[in-house]
Amino acid sequence: MHPVLEDRRYLIPFRATLLSQIFTDVLVIGGGVAGYRAALSAAQHSEVIVAVKGGIKHSSTYWAQGGIAAAVDAGDSFDEHVRDTLVAGADLCDETVVRKTVEAGPACIDELIRWGMTFDISRNGDEGGAANAHMALGREGGHSCARILHADGDATGRVLAQTLDAQVRASDRIRVFEQCFVLDLVTLDGAPTRCVGAITHHPKYGLQVICARAVVLASGGCGQLYRESTNPSSATGDGLAMAYRAGAELADMAFMQFHPTTLYVAGAARSLITEAVRGEGAHLIDKNGYRFMPDYHEMAELAPRDIVARAILAQMAQTNTTHVYLDCRHLGSEQFAQRFPHIHDLLTKFEIDPGATPIPVHPSAHYMIGGVRTDLAGRTNITGLYACGEASCTGLHGANRLASNSLLEGLVFGRIVGDACREMMANGPTPPARVVSDIRPSDRLELDLDDVRSSLRSVMWRQVGIQRDGRRLTEVAESIDFWARYTLDKIFDDRAGWEVQNMLLVGALVTRAALWRAESRGTHFRMDAPEPDDAFAVHDLWQRGRDEPTTVVSIAGQGGAVTHAI
Repeated sequence: MHPVLEDRRYLIPFRATLLSQIFTDVLVIGGGVAGYRAALSAAQHSEVIVAVKGGIKHSSTYWAQGGIAAAVDAGDSFDEHVRDTLVAGADLCDETVVRKTVEAGPACIDELIRWGMTFDISRNGDEGGAANAHMALGREGGHSCARILHADGDATGRVLAQTLDAQVRASDRIRVFEQCFVLDLVTLDGAPTRCVGAITHHPKYGLQVICARAVVLASGGCGQLYRESTNPSSATGDGLAMAYRAGAELADMAFMQFHPTTLYVAGAARSLITEAVRGEGAHLIDKNGYRFMPDYHEMAELAPRDIVARAILAQMAQTNTTHVYLDCRHLGSEQFAQRFPHIHDLLTKFEIDPGATPIPVHPSAHYMIGGVRTDLAGRTNITGLYACGEASCTGLHGANRLASNSLLEGLVFGRIVGDACREMMANGPTPPARVVSDIRPSDRLELDLDDVRSSLRSVMWRQVGIQRDGRRLTEVAESIDFWARYTLDKIFDDRAGWEVQNMLLVGALVTRAALWRAESRGTHFRMDAPEPDDAFAVHDLWQRGRDEPTTVVSIAGQGGAVTHAI
């Protein structure tokens, strides 16, 4: 990468002793399912601050439609859920992590119910004619049976976020700082490096340093790297970028998952059409009304997401169109509105009646499978820094996330990480930070930030998207280096500038990881290397200061490391 991508340790110049400093035991960065669950767990033993970039509605959790995967049905089993996860993960899942997560599922559901979350139920008549209530279970791609719990039809994420938010607000040991942009992790040099807090910016209070004995990174993903994305505008990869600048290892950054079905209306923002719609029997058809998924996979519309997304792309190319259609007409307008009320409301705004008209859809960037490498307790390679949720890489998802495993992961590892922070409390109070960041003004010309951001998102979608090619990836890497040369050398004083700098850094990492992985596996498809290659059945680790990735057999374990040159 261009040296400017590696040289900058902090985004801005500052002298910590001259800034306002706030002290806490545990700092959690991010207010989604993983961050809030970690805060609740850490509050059992410590004082906690949660720094949230926006508010509750700005997290990906809030907008999650599908549900939570958990083996709670008598006809299901942990072994089957584990098997489905491993198959979807294309030989890169860490089975120990998978089993740990799956087996914790029922307890997570029970806990949410105790906290007041109401899951949707179905009623079936028994032999005596009475109605028995059971939790309604949906089926999504890659699952061998129905095991997806949902709430308020297609608003599971919103209900979950509100449930956790109520618990967080009720705790007298947790403070939530909304509209708090975290620029960088503050570290102390040593062997090993130790994280002691973060530098933040708030519109009202300006720059501050939050000092903490333990820091939890739960900042979510980076879907806004792509022009077509289901993610909220806040998903600009800030946490991944700040972790890399601090020296944390990032793993499996090539694996961005693309959701097959987002609403396609020219000129409108992309909106997710949950996979649960296909679980209710909806078919994908092309402009000629032809149902094409059986041509691509035996599971048809319920094949894993990477297969469905590539099939849609192929069918679009064959028919020379910008989208395909999701045919839900078998459900009828009334039944669709009952099962998917919020999607129905959205479609109504565009005068689309799903009971009478197929829904125009195409794929969009959805979920970053890679992230900050952690062990089974959520520890990173930096002392005092933990990670969970989409910002982390535990080995659970392998090369392709099984549908609805992400909310489950946030619940499971949020609790684990919050508990693990206890080990840092024995270190005594965090001393005031005395870090100095000295950055000299640049004399290079300035590029238009909006243009850089737009150009980056466009080229990432076209060339680092669902289908990739080695030569094009090299060209993208060169383009990012050029933009970075005239953007990452600058000092900005607002969020827009910091976000673009973070996006360039994370975009460079995703592109180089995709270039290094000269094979097709899971979400990652290389047109110049269309088959999996056993030489790449490993996890690639990227760290500041290294020109090449290190590879390991296991994310959470101590798998033997070897080096592969790009």
